[in-house]
Amino acid sequence: MTGRIAFQGEPGAYSHQACRDARPDMEPLPCHTFEDAIRAVQKGEADMAMLPVENSTYGRVADIHRLMPESGLHIVEEAFVRVHISLMALPGVQIEDIDTVRAHLVLLPQSAGFLKQYGIKGEAAADSAGAAEELARSGSRTEGVLASDLAAELNGLHILARHIEDHAHNTTRFLLMAREPDMSRRGGEHGMMTSFVFRVRNIPAALYKAMGGFATNGVNMTKLESYMVDGSFSATQFYADIEGHPDDRNVQLALEELSYFTSQMDILGTYPADPKRH
Repeated sequence: MTGRIAFQGEPGAYSHQACRDARPDMEPLPCHTFEDAIRAVQKGEADMAMLPVENSTYGRVADIHRLMPESGLHIVEEAFVRVHISLMALPGVQIEDIDTVRAHLVLLPQSAGFLKQYGIKGEAAADSAGAAEELARSGSRTEGVLASDLAAELNGLHILARHIEDHAHNTTRFLLMAREPDMSRRGGEHGMMTSFVFRVRNIPAALYKAMGGFATNGVNMTKLESYMVDGSFSATQFYADIEGHPDDRNVQLALEELSYFTSQMDILGTYPADPKRH
C-alpha cells in the first residue's frame, strides 16, 4: 500500500516509529497535534492516522477517546509498539561528558535508575524527538537526549546506551484510523477486535444490565473506560473493546442486548487483533 500516514509529533517520535513498523511502505506525515493528524485524513492529505491510545505504564492517552468518536474516521488496525529508550548525544561525546539529558516528561521517570547510576540530571522537554533535533543544532557536548533510535538516526546523533528504561514491559498501543471502515476481514488465529462507544440510559443499574449480554453470550470485553462528555458530570460516555466481529452471532446478541439500555451506540471499527496483544 502506498500513500501517507499522519502522526502527532516530530520526525523520530515514537508515533513515527510505529508508522515505520506498521506501514513501512507509506510516507509518514508529522503533525503538530492529534487534531491535525485526524484533520489530515479528513481532508485527504493522508490516507491513515496513527494514534496512540494507551501505554502499559501510564495508562490512557489524554483526549484520544474524545477525539475518535467525533472524527468520523474508522479504526482499521491496531499496533503494539515497545517503547525502547536510548541515550544519545553528538558524535564523539561519551557518557562521562554528559551532565544533563532532555526528554519528554513521561520518559524521564522511566529511566530514573539509569540516570541515577551515572549522576545525570533530567530536564523535561515538550517532545523527545524535538529535543534530539535541538541538540543536533546546538552543538552542546555536555547534554544528551532520551528518545527513540529513529530520532538519533534522523538527527545524526550517536547512541551511547540502548533500552535504558526501568520497566521492560513498557508498550504503547496505537490505532490506525482511515476514512472508510473495513468490515470484510477476519482475524485468523488471532481473531478480531471491535471498538465502540455508548451512553447508557438514565435508569437504575443501566450499565450493569448493559454488560450482562456480553457475559451471557461469551463475548470477552478487554477494555471498558468512562469519560465525561460536553463538560457534564451526568453525561458519561463509555469506550469498549471486545473480541469478535459484529457478524458473529454471539456478538450480535450481546450488542442487541446492549441497545436496550443505551441511548447511543457507535462502532468505531472492527479490525484484526495484533498478534502482540496476546
